[in-house]
Order: sequence, then structure tokens, then C-alpha cells
Amino acid sequence: MPCFLVLLRGINVGATRKLPMADLRSLCLEVGFQRPETYIQSGNLLIDHAGDVTEVAARLAPAIEARFGFPVDLVCRDISDWPGYIGANPFSDAAPAMLHLYLAQGAIPAAAAQPLLDRARDGERIAIAANALWIDYAANGVHRSKLTPSVIDRACGGPATGRNWNSVLKLADMICARGLSVPA
Repeated sequence: MPCFLVLLRGINVGATRKLPMADLRSLCLEVGFQRPETYIQSGNLLIDHAGDVTEVAARLAPAIEARFGFPVDLVCRDISDWPGYIGANPFSDAAPAMLHLYLAQGAIPAAAAQPLLDRARDGERIAIAANALWIDYAANGVHRSKLTPSVIDRACGGPATGRNWNSVLKLADMICARGLSVPA
């Protein structure tokens, strides 16, 4: 059965938009997904389902809104896509906590890098590879960057969600546990 990785955006940050992972896993079972598994509270979800990425997103997003009372942007990928992201890392020399992989619901335009490069500062590096946006926030970190979520969304043509390299690798480990090999 196909397995999908779903990345939820903007949950469990601050006092609002609380979405407990145990409740998310229960909801997934209720809407017909199998073997839901989560990683940390930021909305990383693996599920099995006989459908495709479009169907998974079309089922899960309204179910989350109905259950938790707020809409959640989510990005869904077949787990077979994950090795391509791992192998495409353009900044293998970056500190794992500073390197972020951003995925959007649709294709990220090749031109997305330029407006971000125009705002980059203090050693930040930006690249598009494997239909993903990569940002090395360098020594200053995400919180000091001018590359805010709204700036990234505009460049990507819609909502994008990012994960740091440590999370990317942990998700790869979870995928490997489901039987797919992911390059180191």
C-alpha cells in the first residue's frame, strides 16, 4: 500500500492552533488512513493509503478543520519522493539546524530563488533543487532572517512549509523503517 508524508504548517506554535499529535493520529484512522505515525509536535505525519497525494490532502485538510476548528495548510508527498530531496541537498556543508527544506503544495517556480536572494543577508544561501526550496540560514538563524514565511510563500507561489535538516533526516529514518531505502 502506498505511504505518504504529510507536513502540516503552522500548528502548535504559541498558544493557538493546538493540534495534539495523538488526536491527529486518531483522526487519520477515522478518515480511513492506515498506520499513522507522527514525529514531534510540528506536524510531521506518515500514513498508508490506497489513494494518491491529491486524495490524501483533499481528505485530511477538511477533516482537520472540522475537528480542530481552524484550517491547516498541508503538503503531501509520496514517500518515494523523499530520497530525491535527501540527494539534492545543495548545501551539505551547512549546520543541520540552519539548513531548511521547504516544500509547497504546487511546483516551486525556478524563479523563486531570486526574490529571496535579494533579501538574503549575512551569509544566507538559497537554492531550488528537486522541486524544493533550500535555505541555509547560516550563523544568524531563522529568527533573525528577513526571509519570513510570507516572503517565502510569495516566492513559492503559495503556502510552503519548511523542516530543518535534522527533521528531514529523522523523517528519512521513519521512511526507512517502512521499507524504503533513503541515501545517507
